[in-house]
Amino acid sequence: MIDLRIVRDNPDLVRDSQKTRGASPEAVDALLTADAEHRESLQRFEALRAEQKQQGKLVSRASGEEKAELLARTKELAAQVKTAEAGVTRAAERLRKTHMAIQNIVEDGVPQGGEDDYVVLRTVGETSTPEGGRDHVELAESLGMIDTERGAKTSGARFYYLTGVGALMQLAMLQLAMNKAVEYGLTPMIPPVLVRPEAMEGTGFLGEHADEVYYLERDDLYLVGTSEVPMASFHSKEILDLDEQPMRYAAWSSCFRREAGSYGKDTRGIIRVHQFDKIEMFSFCRPEDARQEHQRILAMEEEMLGLMGVPYRVIDTAGGDLGSSAARKFDCEAWLPSQNRYLELTSTSNCTTYQARRLGVRYRDENGRPQVAATLNGTLATTRWLVPILENNQLADGSVLVPEALRPFLGRDVLEPVR
Repeated sequence: MIDLRIVRDNPDLVRDSQKTRGASPEAVDALLTADAEHRESLQRFEALRAEQKQQGKLVSRASGEEKAELLARTKELAAQVKTAEAGVTRAAERLRKTHMAIQNIVEDGVPQGGEDDYVVLRTVGETSTPEGGRDHVELAESLGMIDTERGAKTSGARFYYLTGVGALMQLAMLQLAMNKAVEYGLTPMIPPVLVRPEAMEGTGFLGEHADEVYYLERDDLYLVGTSEVPMASFHSKEILDLDEQPMRYAAWSSCFRREAGSYGKDTRGIIRVHQFDKIEMFSFCRPEDARQEHQRILAMEEEMLGLMGVPYRVIDTAGGDLGSSAARKFDCEAWLPSQNRYLELTSTSNCTTYQARRLGVRYRDENGRPQVAATLNGTLATTRWLVPILENNQLADGSVLVPEALRPFLGRDVLEPVR
């Protein structure tokens, strides 16, 4: 959630941010009303509670008729205090609900508009669409890499098996990514993929993304769609030492997404699936360092994409296409020859203090006072990467060149058809 003081001091800033996102600016007015009502109810409760304490002292010193009158007033006050306390509870819940409804404040310079209004920051590599080129499904099946039919038989649509060299290639790619993460100074991690509601809510995934999440009602646990969730929660309710540099992590995990609302989209192959593996980067830093850290994460993503030998572009996502937690998001999209388009492979988001405020992650400033930290996340490699790697490195005979960086992990230079 955003700092409530910003809403009180500069509500127009927050209204403008909501408009940039295509969200309701009226939500800001609802929050201001709830905030005022909460403060009024709290003041009333505290005033009555103070009077109640004072009455208690007077009763102890009184006697006779005066004491009887004071006792009557004390009884009356007790009922009023109880009612006022219940009013505070209700007002606090309204305040929390309206506060959580406000999305993060977008950074200056975020493009206006929706999904199609991104700004291309740069394009790297030459794109081509070779005649007779195969798509990733044809290539992978001929190479013995994936089996979507048996995936569907076992688990339903949008599930698959990675088989043979397909399994080995994913492991090679993720191992390379984790090795690079360690070189970058990130701490490797394998986190839990089942999390409590407060972890999911704290990262902002129980709002607009709630339909995408798998929920285990019996256990009151959620399967994560990204390891951003358990990593953000890793330091919840802690005060971190950020004096020297940000605290940086890289997590290897399976991820699960319902893909609600994506009926008919990318149904072929492994582009949009319910389960995949991913290396996700995550940083905790001081808010004033967040923009620089965001660029650092983006640079790491681009270096990994360069090692895969695929053409790609970097886009600055428009405000209307940002997740509720992100103040700014950069995507890296790889060229997909079979569809003559770019496909998102990575994203990195600067969530400023939005998640950390919800999760209670703080640090001490130069005066030793606790302050809310900033959080950032970014993808370093994921199962989807196999798609452009195969399509952009295919040869006329149906074989596929293995990116040079993957060869030491895979033990081969070329993938040969098996059927």
